[in-house]
Amino acid sequence: MQKLRIGVLGSGKGSNFRAIRDAITGGRIEAEVAVVVSDVVGAGILQLADETGIKSVTVVDQRYKTRLAAEKEEELVAILREARVDLVVLAGYMRMVKAPLLEAFPRRIINIHPSLLPKFPGLEAWRQALEAGEKTAGCTVHYVDAGMDTGEIIAWAEVPVLPEDTAETLHARIQVEEHRIYPAVVQRFALGELP
Repeated sequence: MQKLRIGVLGSGKGSNFRAIRDAITGGRIEAEVAVVVSDVVGAGILQLADETGIKSVTVVDQRYKTRLAAEKEEELVAILREARVDLVVLAGYMRMVKAPLLEAFPRRIINIHPSLLPKFPGLEAWRQALEAGEKTAGCTVHYVDAGMDTGEIIAWAEVPVLPEDTAETLHARIQVEEHRIYPAVVQRFALGELP
């Protein structure tokens, strides 16, 4: 049986990509990363890909901050199709995904968000949870749709919000759970357990 082929999109240092890559290398996920794409030149996620010989590509669009122009997203689709990607994994990808990508990979794009969705979509969700006085926070893996962090939920993990927490300490604890559940969800796709 052919291994699940993953395309990873990221804008930052790539810690969730590293967790998935390490789970694949360690034999905990029956998959391979076919390509890593970033919208940021020199992003850490590209360096992580290069370290392990995974193809990495940059698709930059200076016109918009929160999304790619349609033709740039078409370019992204072409890269993913050329790599014969089965599943698109957003790992700190800081742009909204629009029609070209959603239509090319229906129910085959997933994201991890650092809150217990539907609470606190958008940026710095851990800070939003802390400022709202929440007793628990966490992370959610979900299918990507045209909204901001509104897709169907696949899995989530809770962490307590401690009285002494800062935004940084809470975020670090949430990331530990992200690095645990995101590879587990990718493995569920690899095993055919998720539609």
